[in-house]
This record gives sequence, C-alpha cells and structure tokens, in this order.
Amino acid sequence: METAFIIEKFVLITIVFVLTLVIAMYSTLAERKVAGFMQDRNGPDRAGPFGILQPLADGGKFFFKEEIIPAGAHKSLFIAGPTIAIITACISSAVIPWGQQLTIGDRVIDLQVADINVGILYVFGVIALGVYGIMLGGWASNNKFSLMGAIRAASQSISYEIAMGLSIIALLMVTQTLSIKDIVAQQSGFVNWNIWVQPLGFIIFVTCAFAECNRVPFDLPECETELVGGYHTEYSSMKLGLYMFSEYINMFVSSAVMSALYFGGYNFPFMNDLGLSQNWITIIGVLAFFLKIFAFIFFFMWIRWTLPRFRYDQLMNLGWKILIPLAIANIVLTGIITLIKDTYW
Repeated sequence: METAFIIEKFVLITIVFVLTLVIAMYSTLAERKVAGFMQDRNGPDRAGPFGILQPLADGGKFFFKEEIIPAGAHKSLFIAGPTIAIITACISSAVIPWGQQLTIGDRVIDLQVADINVGILYVFGVIALGVYGIMLGGWASNNKFSLMGAIRAASQSISYEIAMGLSIIALLMVTQTLSIKDIVAQQSGFVNWNIWVQPLGFIIFVTCAFAECNRVPFDLPECETELVGGYHTEYSSMKLGLYMFSEYINMFVSSAVMSALYFGGYNFPFMNDLGLSQNWITIIGVLAFFLKIFAFIFFFMWIRWTLPRFRYDQLMNLGWKILIPLAIANIVLTGIITLIKDTYW
C-alpha cells in the first residue's frame, strides 16, 4: 500500500509540474495574443498555425543564447537568484486541491499533492520566500538599477503581504479552517461560494495578488522606463527565462488560489444533480476549476493592457493607507456580522 501511495503522489506531482510549466509557457503566447486583440492586431502568427509554436521558439532562444555573468557579479548568488525564484514558484501549488477523489480499481486517489491543515499558511510562507530570489539576483548583479529593482520588490512584497494576510483573516473567520481542501469543500453549491460573503476581502486579495506577482499596474520592480529591466537587467539566456517563467507560474498559482478560496475551486453549479458517477463529477470539476483559473489569467492580462503603471509613492500609499485599513475594517465588519448571526440565527 505504501508503494502504491508513493507512486500515486509521484504521478500527481509530475502531472501538476508539467501542467504548470505548459500553462506558464503558453501564458506568454496568450499575453501577446491578448495584447494584439486589444490593440487591433494579430499578435504572434508566424511560428506554427496561429503562432502556437511561438513559446517553443522563445524557449529555444533562451536555451541557445550566450550565457553572460557580469565581471563584478557574485557568481554563486547570481545563479541562486533565479533558482530560488523558480523553485518557490513551482512548489507553491502543492496544497491546492485540483478536484475531488478519483476511484481507480480499489484505490481512492486524492487530487491534491499534500493535504495539510495549514495550507494557506504554507502558500503564504512559500510566496514570501520567493522575494529572496529577486533580492539575491538584484544584489548579486552589481548593478545599481538591478539593486533598486530588488529593493522595490522587497518593499512591495512586504507591504502588500500584510493587506493580503488581513484579507484572509476575515475569510478564516467565516470558514473556521486553514485547510484549502476544507475551504473548497464548504463551497459546494453556487450560493455557498465565499465571494458572496467576502466581496471586499476578495477585492483586497486580488489587488495584493497583482502586486505580489509584479503585474501591471504594480510592476515597479522591473519598470523598464526607469530601471532598464529592473532586478534582472544583467540576466541573459535561461536565467532570465527562469525569472520570467516564475512570474507566469506565480500568476497561475495565484489564479488557482483565488479560485479555490473565493469561487468554489472544483465545485460548479448543479454538480450534485447531474446523476453521474463520482469519477465523472470529479473530471468535470477539474475542468471547471481550470476554466476559472484561465478566466483569472485572462483578467491579469486584460489589466496589463488597460491600466497605466503607478508611481512608486502611489503604490506604497495604496498598500499602507488604503488596503490595510480596508482589510482591518473588513475583519471588524465580518466579526460583527458573525456575532449577530450567531446570536439571533
């Protein structure tokens, strides 16, 4: 039984890892296609039908470009920066429940790599580690623009993680659990999605997610108009590719977490009224989950080509003077509503 369990988890980890890389790879194409659509042009359309081979061409370019390490750089830390960034991005999805249970023969398989009772804390902890990759890369480059981008990234991450954590506290007051699997299980039925009971918390969370992923309008750490290329100015070849990949993986994982916490995860309307077997409901649930994730990824891309970039002082003011007070007010409001509900209902 232990051997079968290990094989199941190994297969699941492999599938999730490959899917994550493929989605991140084709998110680069989707980004350019969305940009083309919003700017009334085609976007990439030369490499393969409709440009579907463009990510492979981009990957080949990264692999075969010359590897350059600046003469004044700290070599080991220069290499460690993108390594930490990609590793933390890839392992952050370990606690996400991708679907209900699958029954194959006499085996019942959970579609979750690790079901830990503090899943949300795990996600926050891993995301917090990711900024070390950016800081090391910016400092080890021995470039003032890279260092400035790294300092911006660290300040931005610290500022917005506070508001994000406070928004999650209000959600935990409603769900009474830190397990992402339990939170998703509580949202069976469209009316039970947490977005209906925590709309303000969701708005704060999604705003902070944009900042944590360094997405426009919060892409100040790599602001090319001010900092050349930000913290990865001196990077080339696949090291630059790893930084870019980590950003798209973070966007994918953030979309998955938002879908799981606020939009029911793998739950979909009328799932218990279809009269299908559990395996079919699980498969449809997985597809519904990924549909929600792709919708959020499109939202990330839509915002990029819609809103202008903030000034850095506006970015910090939004985090400290608006989002954090709003998140605290949301906690107080949630507490009052919960108290009234428990007292009178």
